[in-house]
Amino acid sequence: MLNNSGLKTFKIEPYLTMVKITRISRIIMLLMAGFSQLGTAQDGFFPQTWEGRWAGRLEIFNPDGKVQDVPMELLIEPRDSAHSWTITYGEGEEANRRSYLLKPVEPARGLYAIDEQNSIVLDAIYIGGKLYSRFEVGGNLLLSMVELQGDGLHYEIISGRLEPRNITGGQEYEGEEIPEVRSYPVVVRQLAMLRRK
Repeated sequence: MLNNSGLKTFKIEPYLTMVKITRISRIIMLLMAGFSQLGTAQDGFFPQTWEGRWAGRLEIFNPDGKVQDVPMELLIEPRDSAHSWTITYGEGEEANRRSYLLKPVEPARGLYAIDEQNSIVLDAIYIGGKLYSRFEVGGNLLLSMVELQGDGLHYEIISGRLEPRNITGGQEYEGEEIPEVRSYPVVVRQLAMLRRK
């Protein structure tokens, strides 16, 4: 391309744009690598950082409000190839103790198993700093969540019937095929903030 002076010029805007994109890509890659290392530093020690004896009170709610409040204790100890996961509800003669094992399945992917040592084994996943387990028993769907928050262990279970309360969608709307959606009720919430003893 010739300018008014008759000299040949080159259009460099696309080149500059490519340079900018390349630099931005490198910055994004560096940030992602940094966040990846941060995640590894935070999550690389599960369940070791959870070991110990935790205690507090378990509160149980239904839609009408709190219906029960009982002492709760969770003991997490290392074993040869697993961790003990012993939960005790209540105290003294009223205590109800449940001895489980937390077993690694694919720890790099956050996959674990909770072995109730009675032929029942629940899948669990450690993701985003929280241990989740979702399962159905007796027609009820339960979601268990445990998370280390500061110096406390936040423990929560929500549950409700597996029968859908509401079914919507499943039809065409303004020319778009809408999928069927099933809503399931939540009728019980169990909540505890446990502290190390």
